[in-house]
Amino acid sequence: QVQLVESGGGSVQAGGSLRLSCEYSGFTKNYVWMGWFRQAPGQEREGVAAISGQTGMKFHVDHVKGRFTISRDNFQKTIYLQMNSLKPEDSAIYYCAAAFDWGTWYRAEAYSNWGQGTQVTVSS
Repeated sequence: QVQLVESGGGSVQAGGSLRLSCEYSGFTKNYVWMGWFRQAPGQEREGVAAISGQTGMKFHVDHVKGRFTISRDNFQKTIYLQMNSLKPEDSAIYYCAAAFDWGTWYRAEAYSNWGQGTQVTVSS
């Protein structure tokens, strides 16, 4: 069974950094995308970053580009999201997700499997 488990969330002051991890298991085929999404209270789920399973190509939504970086360790089966220069508007529950069919990386509907999420709170 596919499983994704996020960790690394917490509370940090504006300008600080966090590194989120997503350990995955149970994949029976190569993923197309591994992505990070976030959802704040009252907000829609937002695609933050994704990495291609085939090429390692990385994608980041514009308003986190230069602050957040997605990466992977294929041997450890872990996806990371390094978040620097955090802002209060980054506060959300962050989810990792896996897509096994081609789709648009920043759309939640492209992903078939999701972790439980990890809370990130950035205070001003």
